[in-house]
Amino acid sequence: MTLSIVILAAGLGKRMHSAEPKVLHRLAGSSLLEHVVHTAEKLKPQALPIIIYGHQGELVRHRLADLNVSWVLQNQQLGTGHAVQQALPTLPKSGQVLVLYGDVPLITLETLKNLIANTPENSLGIVTAELPDPAGFGRIIRNTKNQITAIIEEKDASEKQRDINEINTGIYLIPAALLHQWLPTLTNTNAQQEFYLTDLISIAVAEKISIVSIQPKHFEEILGVNNRLQLACLERFYQQQIAEKLMLQGVTLRDPHRFDVRGDVSIGQDVVIDINVILEGHVSIGNGCSIGPNTVLRNVVIGENTEIKANSFIDGAEIAESCSIGPFARIRPGTILASKSHIGNFVEIKNSMIGTASKISHLSYIGDSEIGNQVNIGAGTITCNYDGVNKHKTTIGDNVFVGSNTELIAPVTIGEGATIGAGSTITRNAPAHQLTVCRASQRSIDNWQRPKKKEKEQ
Repeated sequence: MTLSIVILAAGLGKRMHSAEPKVLHRLAGSSLLEHVVHTAEKLKPQALPIIIYGHQGELVRHRLADLNVSWVLQNQQLGTGHAVQQALPTLPKSGQVLVLYGDVPLITLETLKNLIANTPENSLGIVTAELPDPAGFGRIIRNTKNQITAIIEEKDASEKQRDINEINTGIYLIPAALLHQWLPTLTNTNAQQEFYLTDLISIAVAEKISIVSIQPKHFEEILGVNNRLQLACLERFYQQQIAEKLMLQGVTLRDPHRFDVRGDVSIGQDVVIDINVILEGHVSIGNGCSIGPNTVLRNVVIGENTEIKANSFIDGAEIAESCSIGPFARIRPGTILASKSHIGNFVEIKNSMIGTASKISHLSYIGDSEIGNQVNIGAGTITCNYDGVNKHKTTIGDNVFVGSNTELIAPVTIGEGATIGAGSTITRNAPAHQLTVCRASQRSIDNWQRPKKKEKEQ
C-alpha cells in the first residue's frame, strides 16, 4: 500500500498569547512542526508530506523553507475536515492517508508504524488514548462489542459521555478512496459550526467499514500544545525520555532533571555529565569524557577522555582526545584542537588550529591562527587579527613560548622554537629559535607627584 501524509498546521494558537504562529514555537531546539515532519519522513511516504497551513502562513513557510514538503493553503480555518479537504486535489485516489498535527510534536515513529501495521487495507485506523483527565478532548464511543461507533467532541457531548476517559487523538489512517468519497459530504451542524474530521467515524460505521484503534506507549506522545504550560510539560517529558535512554547506554548524568538535549547527540560510554549542561545541534562525545556544570556544547565533536570544565561554551569546534578545556572557556566556530591540548580559564578561541599538547592557559584571545605542537601561550596574549576591515592570520611554529601580555599583530609568523618576551607587541615576523622582545624602555621620573583631588569651591 502507498502512503500519503497530511499534517494540519493552520490553527490560530490564540492561547499561546504570542506573535509567533503556534507551530513555530520550539521544543528541544526545533519547532513543533519540524518534529512532526521529521517523524513523518521516516515512514517513507509515496510523496512529500503535505502541510496544510493558514494563520501567518507565509511566515511559517519562510521560517521552515528548508523542509522537504508540499504546502497547501487553508484560507479560512473551518475545522479539521475542511483542512483535509484542501489537500484532496493533491492526494492520490488509492493507498492510505495518514493525518497528523503540527502541534502534536512527540508522536513516535513506533506508534505510527504500529497503526499502519494493524490497519487493514480497506479499514480506518485511529490512535486513541486513556487519559486520567480527558477534559478538552473528543470522547471515543464504543458499543457493547467494544467497537468504535462514534467520536463526540466535548462541546457536543452529554454529561455521561464526558465521563469517558478514552479520547480521540485526531491521528487517523484512512483509505484515500474513502477520503475522496466522504470529505465532500461533511456538514457543520455542530456547536462550533465547523467541519469535523471526526464525523468520518460515523460515516464508516454506517457503511460498515471496520475501525481499528491502537494506543501509544506514553500518552504524552499524542498531547498537543495549546499554551506555554503544555509546551513546558512536553519539553520536560521529552528531556526525561532522552536522559533515560542515555543513562541506560552507559552515560552518567549527575541530575537527569537538569540536562537538556536540543538536537542529535551521540555519547559514548563512561561519560560523566554534570548539572545544567545543554547539548545543541549535532553533538558527539567520545568515551570517558567529563562535562562540567553549566556547560553548553553546540555542533561539537569531542574525542575520548577529554575534560570540559565548568561554565564553558563550545560552538562549532572539533576537539581531539585527552584535551582539557575551561573553566570559563569559549571555543568558537572553526576551531580545531589537537590531542592533549589545554585551554584554560577565560580563554577565547575562534577559527584556529591548536597543535598537539599546546597550552593556552589564562585570559587570552586566539583568532584566525594556526598554532603548532607544544606551544605555550602566556596569560593575556592577544592575536590582533582584525584591522577594522579584514581578518588576518597568525602562524606560530612548534615549541614556541609566548610570554604574558603579548600582542601579535596579524599577519605575522612566529618561527619554530622562538621565544617572545612578555609584554611585547609583535608587528613583524619573529625568527626561529631566537628571543624577540618589543617593548618600550622602562624609566623612573624623579620628583613626580601623584595628582590630588581639587577641593570643591564653597
